[in-house]
Amino acid sequence: MTVVAADWLPYALPLTRPWQTSRGVTHTRHGRLLRLHSADGRCGWGDCAPLPDFGIDEAAATAFAEECAHLDLAAQAAGLPLDAWLSGSTPVGSLAVNAVAGPIFDLTPAHFTGGFSVFKIKVGSGDAAAEIAHLQRLCRDLPGHLRLRLDANAAWDFATAREFLAACADLPVDGIEEPLRAPDPECLRQLQAGLPFPLAIDESTQLLDAAFFAEPPVRRLVVKPARQGGLLASRDLARRAQAAGIEVVVTSALESPCGLLACAHLAAAVAPNAVHGLATADCFAEETASRPTIRQGRLYLPDSAGLGFRSKPAR
Repeated sequence: MTVVAADWLPYALPLTRPWQTSRGVTHTRHGRLLRLHSADGRCGWGDCAPLPDFGIDEAAATAFAEECAHLDLAAQAAGLPLDAWLSGSTPVGSLAVNAVAGPIFDLTPAHFTGGFSVFKIKVGSGDAAAEIAHLQRLCRDLPGHLRLRLDANAAWDFATAREFLAACADLPVDGIEEPLRAPDPECLRQLQAGLPFPLAIDESTQLLDAAFFAEPPVRRLVVKPARQGGLLASRDLARRAQAAGIEVVVTSALESPCGLLACAHLAAAVAPNAVHGLATADCFAEETASRPTIRQGRLYLPDSAGLGFRSKPAR
């Protein structure tokens, strides 16, 4: 397909509440949309939103946007939703997603609403013993069908991680991401052994070598497509992990609805039955487009060909 014009549309989206991790706090998400115009009158879209703290530099974010815009055009030309184009299978109408609950000390049982089965909680920003105690209090009043997905963002040393994970063994925990400040496969393997839930690798992509997949030290891999530089590389990584017996969860990196839709199409293509980290649109006080519909813990994909993104008119 011939591209006849391209433009970049910058955005700065304020967050409804600060986005807190063990690395710091973000108040506004900056990025830019790529719009490609094809000779036959179509528009293809991509989202470039660097996030260096999570391994998404300018080059990777730009590559993600450029590839996504071209794939959007290709899927439109084929008359297929992007997830069906990526998978070679039938389109997936909706995906289970986890709620973004926020930092652990901000939470009470009243926050666990909305029809979600999994809630994502940030840990590792405070004293580990205090976080364990608060987590145990939360779980005492948690409805039986709910699970908590914890993200430590590489906050702990080995001893602290071992203490925290041991305290979680009898709690309704869906999994814990990035428990170690200095992760290595053997330490992760020791922590994962005997746990009833998976540990997950997210930003520690330096571990993803042949030895990792030959003998996986954890049971889950979090894939952020922008960090991989594109949807195709992310699809290949997900398939490699699944072949090694590793669960795959796709998450956004707090992109705008354009990037979020791209992540959702990838999730639908590689792991349609998993619970993905894609309920992030409500984190923004403003948007570049209409937010994907989320109802009863499921994100509904557009049924149109391609990405399905439609931008708002510029103000």
